[in-house]
Amino acid sequence: MLSLNLRVLIAASAILSSFFGLAGVTLDRVYRTNAEQSLEEQLQGHIYALIASAGQNDKGQMVMPFAVPDVRFSHLESGLYAQVVSNDGRWIWKSTSMRDLDIPFNDRLARTEINRKQVILSSGQQLYLFSYGVGWSDVNDPHQAFTFSVAQDMAGFNGKIADFRKSLWGTLGGVALLLLAVQGTILRWGLAPLKHAAEELEGIKAGQQARLEDEYPLELRGLTGNINILLSQQQEHLERYRRTLGDLAHSLKTPLAILQGAVGNDSSGQMLSQVVKEQVERMNQITGYQLQRAATSGWMALAAPINVKEVTRKVFAGLNKVYADKHVEASYEVADTVEFHGDEGDLMELIGNLVDNAYKWCHRRVKLVAKSRPGPDDHHRDFLLCVEDDGEGVAADMVSYVMQRGRRADSAIPGHGIGLSIVADIAQVYGGNLEIGISELGGAAVNVWLPMRVVTRVENSMASDHAI
Repeated sequence: MLSLNLRVLIAASAILSSFFGLAGVTLDRVYRTNAEQSLEEQLQGHIYALIASAGQNDKGQMVMPFAVPDVRFSHLESGLYAQVVSNDGRWIWKSTSMRDLDIPFNDRLARTEINRKQVILSSGQQLYLFSYGVGWSDVNDPHQAFTFSVAQDMAGFNGKIADFRKSLWGTLGGVALLLLAVQGTILRWGLAPLKHAAEELEGIKAGQQARLEDEYPLELRGLTGNINILLSQQQEHLERYRRTLGDLAHSLKTPLAILQGAVGNDSSGQMLSQVVKEQVERMNQITGYQLQRAATSGWMALAAPINVKEVTRKVFAGLNKVYADKHVEASYEVADTVEFHGDEGDLMELIGNLVDNAYKWCHRRVKLVAKSRPGPDDHHRDFLLCVEDDGEGVAADMVSYVMQRGRRADSAIPGHGIGLSIVADIAQVYGGNLEIGISELGGAAVNVWLPMRVVTRVENSMASDHAI
């Protein structure tokens, strides 16, 4: 695939070639037309001079003087020729320069009639002919009507045209080459940030740097900024996986040690079975919790917005079937415009865990409210989620306890006690927090706040520039 620089150069070359080609053809045509008009005016001036020098003899016949106004009419091969002929063909006069030349002048022209044409003689000589009809008296008498004709060799005229064309196309060609060179220089300068960005990406690939560090033009900041965000997210995910694997290995040491000790103590079969069951359940909780932490993606700048209302509808539809025997009066308030810029699985975990807890602990009513609002900066929009129930609620001194992994306010209620801790971890990854308070329904109200960045600084700055 052609490079951007070469593409623009090819396009600029085609445009410049077309422009200068049309300009050259137009200027050549205009110059030739003006030159022909000038030549015609000169020949017409010669005819007027011949008319002025003509006279009459005693018999009333036209006579031409021996010495005509322009001496070139008296010299052979001067390139300027003249002829005067009566319209009845009885009298004719030719200039001395026209000796032995047969020039096809027009004759029998009416008064003030003009005829012009270009001819090529048998010798190859090109001439420009100009003829003009003259009436010697006011009476319409063919004996007193004459046609004055002048011919000019076009060798000098064609030479001037050729010199002009050579100069014109040489100048236009030189200017075009100069403009292409300047265009190439401007393109190299203008595309230098892209080349530098490619070099920095090669450095990142080679492990020499972790992100794009240079200051780039406004048009590239959105691209480079999002690349840096993706690199940061990738690094964060990698670090989270490493920490999670370390935590998982560390958390499994205790259950494995207990199992090993139970086997080594020669415990009874019933006791060993009980220990294995407890520790396997504990390891299952630990594994699920740590894997969920590792899978949390965090907010993504390039992620497509997720419709929160649709996800909420799916969660409520599923839980209504699971808890059908409780006949829960569930409701949710989510505007169609509320969007979540992150991973859909994270949103599903947030809503699913909180609503599932509300269904477990409620007497009859569950309510969810989700909305977005402008954050502290123009480029932030906060995502707010509140899930309430009419159950017993959570005492203030129990809030920190139930937030811990594996802790439950009432062991009689089925569950692993990791739902709230998972939600808290997800909120932390997104830079938000989780709070537990008292609901207006009488039970617990769990509030989650996430600062969601959905508009980049670059987009805002560009919008400001357009507004200005």
